Amino acid sequence: MAPATGVDKDQFTKRLSRLYAAWKDGKGEWVKLDGFAVAVGVDEETIYSKSTAIQTWLFGYELPDTVMVFTESVILLLSSKKKIDFLKPAECKEENGLPSVKLLIRDKADKDRANFEKLITALKGSKNGKKIGVFPKDKFPGEFMESWRSTLKKESLEMVDMSPAVALVLAVKEESEIGIMKKAFQVSLDIFTKYLKDQVMDIVDGDRKIRHQKLAEGVETAISEKKYVTGVDPSQVDMCYPPIIQSGGKYSLKFSAATDKNVLHFGAIVCCLGARYKSYCSNVVRTLLINPSDKIQENYNFVCLVEEEILKLLVPGAKLSDVYEKVIEFAKKEKPDLVENLTKTFGFVVGIEFREGSVGIGPKCYVIVEKGMTFNVNVGLSDLKNDSATDEAGKIYALFLGDTVIVGEEGPATPLIQSKKKIKSVGIFLKDESDEEEDEKENDPEGNPEYFGRGKRNAVLESKLRQEHTSEEKRKEQQKALAGQLNDAAKRRLALMKDGKSIGKVRKANVAYKNPNQIPKEKEIEQLKIFVDLKYETVILPIFGTPVPFHISCIKNISQSIEGGYTYLRVNFFHPGATITKGDSSFQNPEATFVKEITYRSSNTKEPGEFSAPSSNLNNAFRLIKEVQKVFKTREAEEREKEDLVKQDSLVLSVNKGNPKLKDLYIRPNIVQKRISGVLEAHTNGFRYTSIRGDKVDILYNNIRHAIFQPCDGEMIILLHFHLKNAIMFGKKKHVDVQFYTEVGEITTDLGKHQHMHDRDDLAAEQAERELRHKLTTAFKSFCEKVELMTKNDVEFDTPFKDLGFPGAPYRSTVQLQPTSGCLVNLTEWPPFVVSLEDVELVHFERVQFQLKNFDMVFIFKNYSRKVAMINAIPMQMLDHVKNWLK
Repeated sequence: MAPATGVDKDQFTKRLSRLYAAWKDGKGEWVKLDGFAVAVGVDEETIYSKSTAIQTWLFGYELPDTVMVFTESVILLLSSKKKIDFLKPAECKEENGLPSVKLLIRDKADKDRANFEKLITALKGSKNGKKIGVFPKDKFPGEFMESWRSTLKKESLEMVDMSPAVALVLAVKEESEIGIMKKAFQVSLDIFTKYLKDQVMDIVDGDRKIRHQKLAEGVETAISEKKYVTGVDPSQVDMCYPPIIQSGGKYSLKFSAATDKNVLHFGAIVCCLGARYKSYCSNVVRTLLINPSDKIQENYNFVCLVEEEILKLLVPGAKLSDVYEKVIEFAKKEKPDLVENLTKTFGFVVGIEFREGSVGIGPKCYVIVEKGMTFNVNVGLSDLKNDSATDEAGKIYALFLGDTVIVGEEGPATPLIQSKKKIKSVGIFLKDESDEEEDEKENDPEGNPEYFGRGKRNAVLESKLRQEHTSEEKRKEQQKALAGQLNDAAKRRLALMKDGKSIGKVRKANVAYKNPNQIPKEKEIEQLKIFVDLKYETVILPIFGTPVPFHISCIKNISQSIEGGYTYLRVNFFHPGATITKGDSSFQNPEATFVKEITYRSSNTKEPGEFSAPSSNLNNAFRLIKEVQKVFKTREAEEREKEDLVKQDSLVLSVNKGNPKLKDLYIRPNIVQKRISGVLEAHTNGFRYTSIRGDKVDILYNNIRHAIFQPCDGEMIILLHFHLKNAIMFGKKKHVDVQFYTEVGEITTDLGKHQHMHDRDDLAAEQAERELRHKLTTAFKSFCEKVELMTKNDVEFDTPFKDLGFPGAPYRSTVQLQPTSGCLVNLTEWPPFVVSLEDVELVHFERVQFQLKNFDMVFIFKNYSRKVAMINAIPMQMLDHVKNWLK
């Protein structure tokens, strides 16, 4: 079912342009077509088909029971009302060289006869109206599909198979598609390395018996577990095909092979698995070799060389048949005796469909390689003899290796994600009973039987022998290597630095008057009284009979006192040697003579004929200086806040009523002192939060570094948190972390209230709270999905992993810290704690002593001018847990 947001019009138009451009170029099967039709029905058994592939490519989703007709002048889409509502944004008039798009709603009353007639009329009116492109292999069941096929047969139209032509269009991937395929391939590699390889090692280590089918079922279960699959939405991950596990002399190096129920044999174990993410496929093939002989290792290295040769030849402009022939020539030159054992083809294009049969690396495929094509490259050797085998099942073995690769602009093709596949990474070396006994005799000269092991062999990958490194020792070795790298980088950095001084921003010095003409002509100045110039924020003080101007920034503080019949006004100035407050710059000329303080005295006695006592001038000056200081300091503080702000783009408001929106949200930090609720709405290039008071806070998509959605499982609030690249200003302060949340249930509980476990009111309240939690979680998830779709995954929401959480005190109180795929966070308490792991240079543990209950963790950042982040009071029992997470 299609979501309620609507089709992505920009993506639809862009890809439709590519489809029509291929038709207009008239290469291959396209030249024969006057129009083409695509019909998709409902068939649970059909996983891959060209019809569903082109639908997914154009619309982003499968739309069952939909007929699409493409002609020279119009595109007609026939479907149910709900799907037509989803397709509404695609409806348009003829523009940019593309035909108009019209939508038709199904009419079940006349079984769509009138609609079918419109579709047929459009096809007949396109060009010559005789040859129509279809996908003959796609025959979906159902009354609607049968009616459409029978309508086509009745007409005098020639059906042409356009599968190869469409395959070439879909073969070249866009950047967004490549990004999704990289994630799919990462999942495939993670499942193989984190689950399947470890499972095989444990089975061999324990000398256990397990069937191939059981192992394959475990792989299908593991793909839905978060500890194996990270960085993607698990709900959109699926298997491309049932995992294939083969061993014991019976091998079929095809992806259509089925995993049998035979017991796993400790020899050559062929493992094939492919993850599918957001409808895009990937594939990884590896052969695990248990105690391989030198001959087997040599043959495996040959397979690796052949794969490398294929990647070298997959360059834009190469013909796939030529690539195949050159690989065969290379194999004849390196190992002529193994050419007959090679697989008949070396791969095929992979994408929305797992296998594109018409575009494969084989002797009869004349397709030209283009930049952006993705291939499932696989090389294998079958029916090889192992003369050193001790049992019948190990005498015949096979080797199979495969990766998902992409063709670049120039140079050889590269795997979507680099991975280890050399013999040291797939070889599992056994330790025989005789070897163990020799080791034990060396360690125990007395030959005491109680020290003897069980005598069973032990399997290890690379250096994982039982008596060798423990996980802690390995971690120490890794830390030592990392420390060496950091020291080398520090030496290079220090060698490049000319001196240790960093050049900071030079602030403009404050000047009282730029020229003498600006000095006011006031009577008080002529009478040598203290005068406060509010316009230029300057105090003019009489010194030795001369009025001298001082800018308000020079004055540190003033004080007034009355003693006897006199009023005293004391003015203290900033000067070298005094304490300088944060943000004040050093003096331009520290060697000059500075006035430290000045005290004025004036009589409180009013003489006959005077309007006021002489001291009134000091009283007035004291009041005005205080006011000017307050205004100046406030303005300076605001300027300091704003000085390093990065100017943001303007928010482009979307007038679409269907914009993703969340209501009744509070914002943290508060815009004003009292918290107020508002609405968060996603627009064209950013979010806008509008409070009920009318305040607006804009967050642009390109300024979001981490977008985190924290559900309300075990929490009293549900929230969206944005950690920004550059600070934004609201509430007269700049903020890097902005959070939108709503409360779930009561934060406080009345302890005086009589409680009873079977109280009906309490049970009803609990049920209402559960329903509210579910409703809010659904609403927030839907908002996140809509935003990701609307922004084409430019904004991706991450969710903290609760299972990996640990307690700690980043500020004053102890909170639960939880990792996400890119950072460590605590978002429930305020202020929030967010550390982006890509900024961290190293993590240092402090107070790690076993007699203590807690230890501390310090994050040192790559930017050494940034203050370190510290987490205190982490329980000692969490030490290994934290180390494993960091590793």
